[in-house]
Parts: sequence; structure tokens; C-alpha cells
Amino acid sequence: MEKYRAKLAKILAASGWSQENLADKLAVTFVTLNKWVNGKAEPRAGARERIEVLFAEILGTDDIASKDVLLTKQTALTRKFGVNKLLGNRAVLDRITVNLTYHSNGTEGSTMTEKDVEAVLFDNKVLRNRTTVEQREAVNHQAALNFLLDELKTQGKKFTFTADLLKTVHLRLMNGIISNAGEYRNHGARIRGAFIPLANYIKISKLIKVWCAMVNVETEDPIRLLAVSHAEFERIHPFSDGNGRTGRLLLFIKALHLGLAPPVINKERRSAYYKYLEICQTRELSEPLEKFIAEAIIRTSNLLE
Repeated sequence: MEKYRAKLAKILAASGWSQENLADKLAVTFVTLNKWVNGKAEPRAGARERIEVLFAEILGTDDIASKDVLLTKQTALTRKFGVNKLLGNRAVLDRITVNLTYHSNGTEGSTMTEKDVEAVLFDNKVLRNRTTVEQREAVNHQAALNFLLDELKTQGKKFTFTADLLKTVHLRLMNGIISNAGEYRNHGARIRGAFIPLANYIKISKLIKVWCAMVNVETEDPIRLLAVSHAEFERIHPFSDGNGRTGRLLLFIKALHLGLAPPVINKERRSAYYKYLEICQTRELSEPLEKFIAEAIIRTSNLLE
């Protein structure tokens, strides 16, 4: 009983869900879930299996079979989508803008709901129950996304990542939030709670040039390129703040450039996301992150449909 009680507690803490949300995910009543959480009852076999699956989805797992990775990637590669199709449907563009902004900023701690994001972006509302910074983050995120979409539409197949492009994205994303928006950091950095050796700030300019060369290359394994390039960008950590949001925007636009539905990293899965990023960065094992990104592509494709 204690094993599943602990797993349920970890799922609630990592996802930010309420007990009502978790009960819905596990297809049980709130009363039943509450008894499990409080140790007053033990889940049966079928429920235990659902808890194990959800635990792995939210917290991540070290047990990922190569066969499952391959199958998920094969499915993701069938989910074709391009920038012209996205920009040609205003309703779809608005939906994905809200979804990406909500999840990416939420991954970094924003308390805004999807309805909050929609109100700020499309109704020009100023929310009294949200901070000025959170609302600026949402507006800036939309501006950075629109800039990238316009660049991709204009350049088409010739679209390339450059150091100037990255700096411009970061400037638009962090304008008015940090004083050195659009500039590489000039100091050491570390990610709290992680054991990833970030790049020496003196080498950032050179490393970004190498990164651009890597991400611009043609590939026969696009999802691996998405995973490895995303992990490397976050390891370089070129800016003093906003690296996660910048990196996820670049991941989004690169997928579109490759003709795939763009992945949105679900904020409820941030623990699994960080786990797989760290595995890729420290052990040079990209398969878990490849599967995670492939799942995000499938999720976005379903949302767009």
C-alpha cells in the first residue's frame, strides 16, 4: 500500500494536478483516489498498472525499450505539418500559440492558466491576480514565436539558424524582463538541482556557431536531431536567463522546418523532460529524449487536428 501511496504523492507534486485531476487521469472517483492517497485503501491490479504507467509518464523512467522508441518515432514522422499550413489557419495558429506559451512559461514556474494566456494575448486584458512579469512573459513569448514563424515562412527551405537569429529570439523573449536580453551571459552558471556541467561563458560564441552548423545539417533521423540539438543548446546555456523557453521555441521551429508537427513540452511532464535532458547531456544517451519529443509531436498533431 505504501508504495502506491508514495507514487501518487510524487505524481501530484510533479504534475501540479489536484486530486480531482489525478482521479480523472486514473479513471476513478475522487473518493477512491483520496482513500489511496491517505492510505485507507489499496488500489487493485488494474489501477496499480495505470498508476505505474502514469508515474513513468510524469516522472520519467530508466526502462525504455529501443523498440518502443522506434515505434513512437515512426508514428511521429507521419505527423506532417508545415509553417504555411499553420499560418494559413488563424484559429489553429491561435490555439497552438496559447498552448505553447502556457506550457513553456508554466514549465518555468508561471502560474497563469491557459485562459489567462488567451485573455492577455488576444483580449489585451491586464490581470489583477497575475504578476506583471508573468503577463509580460506571455506577450513576449508570442512576439518571439511570431518572429520565428515569419522568418521560416520568408526563407522557406533556406531557413538557417544563426547566432544573430538566436540573439534576436532571446531579445524578443526577454525584453523588459532582464537587462541583458539578446546578449550572451558573461559569467558562470549552473542549473539548481541538476548536475549538468554547463559551458564556460568564454566559449559560448564558438559553441553556438558549432551548434548552428549541427542543427542546420540535413538528416535522415530528424527526431534524433531535434533531441540532440535541444539537449546541446540547453547544455551551452548561452544566456543568463530564458534558456529553456528559447530552446523550446527553437525546437518548435526546427520541427516545422523539417515538416513535422511542432512538439510542445507539456508542463505536467517537466520532471520527465528534465530527466531525459540530463541523461542525454551527461550520458550521451538520446533515446529517452527522442521518445519524449516524438510523443510531444504526436500530442501537438492531435491538438492541431
